[in-house]
Amino acid sequence: MKRLSVVTAGLLLADGLAVAWAAGLAPIPRACAAGGGMSYSEDVAPVLRGWCVSCHQPGGKGFEKTGLDLRTYEGLMKGTTFGPMVVAGKPDESNLMRLVNGEAKLQMPFEHKPLPACVRQNIWSWIFEGAKNN
Repeated sequence: MKRLSVVTAGLLLADGLAVAWAAGLAPIPRACAAGGGMSYSEDVAPVLRGWCVSCHQPGGKGFEKTGLDLRTYEGLMKGTTFGPMVVAGKPDESNLMRLVNGEAKLQMPFEHKPLPACVRQNIWSWIFEGAKNN
């Protein structure tokens, strides 16, 4: 009986921490980063290639509608015909974060499941750290 109460208490504690984190009570700025600073080439570019480039390159639907070319760092930083996608140092003001977090009329990736929270957190951290081409 004692073991059951310890296991139950452990599960309640884990659930409580998960709820606290989800509510934004326990900021975890580097939820899944491997350590050190975020890197465009290692942490952001692979995400863009895997989930975004198929539409956001010349000939793609996203490129045709917005002019956003996500094949390169320069294309991302150039932004769209509607304005910038990234405001270095300010992820909460960056349209990229608004789109991947579902805070805009459209959610990216379009017509697909949202990016995993861990991936969105890495992009947020990269922008927060200055959105460097590293």
